Amino acid sequence: MSKLPDLTIDLPTDREITLTRSFDAPRELVYAAHTQAEHLRHWWGRGNPLDVEIDFREGGHYRYVEHADDGNDYAFRGEFREIVVPERIVQTFEFEGMPGHVAVETLVFTERDGRTTVTGTTRFDTTEERDGLVDSGMAQGAAESYAALDRHLATLT
Repeated sequence: MSKLPDLTIDLPTDREITLTRSFDAPRELVYAAHTQAEHLRHWWGRGNPLDVEIDFREGGHYRYVEHADDGNDYAFRGEFREIVVPERIVQTFEFEGMPGHVAVETLVFTERDGRTTVTGTTRFDTTEERDGLVDSGMAQGAAESYAALDRHLATLT
């Protein structure tokens, strides 16, 4: 579909979006950055101030509230359905501004030569929900968040 700097976005089916991004860090560290509040606060939500509630276990929940530069708060929540440390996470994802539209996101972490690739596939109930997210500016937001993750990882390695 498109490629932003360092981020590839594909639409593999009429109900899915796949984001792929590589990081110059070991898999265990990239995985930890996706699962621990002390890391999430530095990059998720484009690096804006973030409130994080996370109970990282199968059946556990999360809720993130981004305090954006535009003065608005954007809240997201979900449930962890499957956890395979440090390889895979399956979780739900819901933007509280559009309640009831719950997507299922699968994150896969692979490492090669010290670089970790994160492949996130999000499955929606309908094509309209998928396309609505694509049209929302999701690509730019994801690219900004992953750029913030890149900067955070550089402080840790």
